Amino acid sequence: MTITHTEPPGWFPGSWTTKPAQQQVGYADQAALADVIAQIGRLPPLTTSWEIEQLRTELARAARGEAFVLQGGDCAESFDDCRAEPIAAKLKILLQMSLVLVHGTRKPVVRIGRIAGQYAKPRSADVEVRGDVTLPAYRGDIINRDGFTAGDREPDPTLMLRAYERAGLTLNFIRALTEGGFADLHHPENWDMSFAKGTPNASQYERIVEAIRESLDFVSAITGVENEVLRRVDLYTSHEALALPYEQAQTRCVPRRPGWYNLSTHFPWIGMRTAQLDGAHVEFHRGIKNPLGIKIGPTMTTDWLLGLLDTLDPAHQPGRITLIHRMGAGQVAAKLPALVEAVRRAGREVLWICDPMHGNTETTAGGIKTRRFDKIVDELEQSFALHTELGSRLGGAHIELTGEDVTECTGGARGLSDVDLERAYKSRVDPRLNYEQALECAMRIARHLRGTK
Repeated sequence: MTITHTEPPGWFPGSWTTKPAQQQVGYADQAALADVIAQIGRLPPLTTSWEIEQLRTELARAARGEAFVLQGGDCAESFDDCRAEPIAAKLKILLQMSLVLVHGTRKPVVRIGRIAGQYAKPRSADVEVRGDVTLPAYRGDIINRDGFTAGDREPDPTLMLRAYERAGLTLNFIRALTEGGFADLHHPENWDMSFAKGTPNASQYERIVEAIRESLDFVSAITGVENEVLRRVDLYTSHEALALPYEQAQTRCVPRRPGWYNLSTHFPWIGMRTAQLDGAHVEFHRGIKNPLGIKIGPTMTTDWLLGLLDTLDPAHQPGRITLIHRMGAGQVAAKLPALVEAVRRAGREVLWICDPMHGNTETTAGGIKTRRFDKIVDELEQSFALHTELGSRLGGAHIELTGEDVTECTGGARGLSDVDLERAYKSRVDPRLNYEQALECAMRIARHLRGTK
């Protein structure tokens, strides 16, 4: 077995420790932390280098306009949700949304789940205050626990082992489902369109689903293959690579491929809070071979963005960089064009994706964090139009969603209001679209891409 080590100058998997690190925690027992990192480093990888390279190729196609990317899943995964029902529900809605988008774009859809690793979340404050009690913030199941006690909020390195185990179990179940025919979703009983009944778009949505069914049946009849192409689908994993000790533990060289791969996921991304050019997260990501996502918010400047591109992709590698903009419906028209123009002038071919969720978060009068469906769709539609006007291309959508019947975002065909939020608000961090809203969102995107109103 031959393993070839090639890395950028001055980089090694732990070189991030020499840089300022945002959104990290201090572990009281450094020996226990080192032991956990060593244990994870000896365990089998969660992904493979050839899957990662395949995704990079598909992202390059999407950047050229030959495919569309759907990235979706939980804002923050919970260890408690590592169960068959929520995993299957999430996979089902991602697959159904992708079929709707295939119908709308007439292009292949690259499916990327925020799944099997989205266990860490950046926080705007280091502490949480309830009454007279101040404790460290909950930072996701990989770091600490959400119970409001000193013991729960103490960072625990053994939770990284639990995260690895939960990610492995989730991936195993997903692969079994996608290989076993779960992706065959042409049957009417698998499409729940009840949410659209009585709405202005009901008939159009029904026509979309019926057209998908007829197309699949036609292919089966002509080829004699019972939807084999849809019985086995690719679903890639992604998460924000926030907890750097966990990411470092799974960063390895592999046989017959030069360089280092972060084998905890196919597609790691860097959030705005950790995208400092001289920071630990940028340092870590510049040395791995995975395709990378970079979140872009309203405070991103052109110089900052171009610096990130030069640092993370000095070779201009196709499929290497995906820019995920999340400006908010009220700011996208003012903030996005300058960044798109700067990237174009720099001669960069990147994949642009719109995240219409994070810039549209608000808090109700009752103190509940939510997002409004009409603003989510508005930002998506503005983004499509802006890219077209600028001679660019929006190649995907990044949606926080669940396949379950939660009430966390308002609006949609059923017209959920602030009053409805308390009925089934389950998210520990940010609000997600439920099954109905997610499917409706895909149909609105498809309608837009088909040029219909």
